[in-house]
Amino acid sequence: MSVIDDLPPLRDVIRRHDLAAKKSLGQNFLLDLNLTSKIARAAGPFDDTTFIEIGPGPGGLTRALLAQGAKRVIAIERDHRAMAALSEIAARYPGRLDAIEADAIAFDVRPLLNGAHARIVANLPYNIATVLLIGWLTPERWPPWYDRLTLMFQREVAERIAAAPGSKSYGRLSVLAQWRTQPKILFDVPPTAFVPAPKVTSSVVEFIPRAQPLECDAVALQRVTEAAFGQRRKMLRQSLKSLGVEPRLLLDQAAIAETERAENVDVAGFVALTRAFIASRA
Repeated sequence: MSVIDDLPPLRDVIRRHDLAAKKSLGQNFLLDLNLTSKIARAAGPFDDTTFIEIGPGPGGLTRALLAQGAKRVIAIERDHRAMAALSEIAARYPGRLDAIEADAIAFDVRPLLNGAHARIVANLPYNIATVLLIGWLTPERWPPWYDRLTLMFQREVAERIAAAPGSKSYGRLSVLAQWRTQPKILFDVPPTAFVPAPKVTSSVVEFIPRAQPLECDAVALQRVTEAAFGQRRKMLRQSLKSLGVEPRLLLDQAAIAETERAENVDVAGFVALTRAFIASRA
């Protein structure tokens, strides 16, 4: 028996269903049920919210969410091998778990919500974590369909997400995350908590959507930040040339010095640059 329910230990589940982690899928299974419970608690409270979990694998975090009181969990798993293990969890918690075999990058979960409040919580597969995050941060409509993100990343990625302007970790991902949300690193998870153990420490990050972020076009902001940080050691008057617009005009309109570097420009500065870029194409 596990420490949270009467289902078999996760190591037994992995062995019985031949669920050895695949590097090609970015899998590192979190087997410490004390830690999965800690992540689940961080994602609470457990009211009428529907929890969306990406890449549940053998179901450690899934079980923790359900044991903590989640009334409904939608688990999206690409690996067919994991579906049998998830079915056993669904049987233990009748009517509360929907396990869906799908690629999370392409799958739209919103039609399954029926207007319900939703929250995303996941130990994200390393190889798609950033792609998924940017997709959640940059929808055309805002506020988004979820009320919070509680996600695990490699520590290095987490530091980039939360980094302040002027720091070495500050970059494109920092701007995109801090533009529309308030990201906060909650706690670290050691490599020994995973199977197989990664070479790096992981961190759980909470994202609270901003009710009224600075108005800006998400697609254009991505273009501007990609150009600016694509040559981060160069001055913006040089790195912004890839946009096809005279950088000096954009920088002048945004009230940013031509000699400034991307790592020193805050979110408001990048929003101003993006607005200038959009105006230049009108």
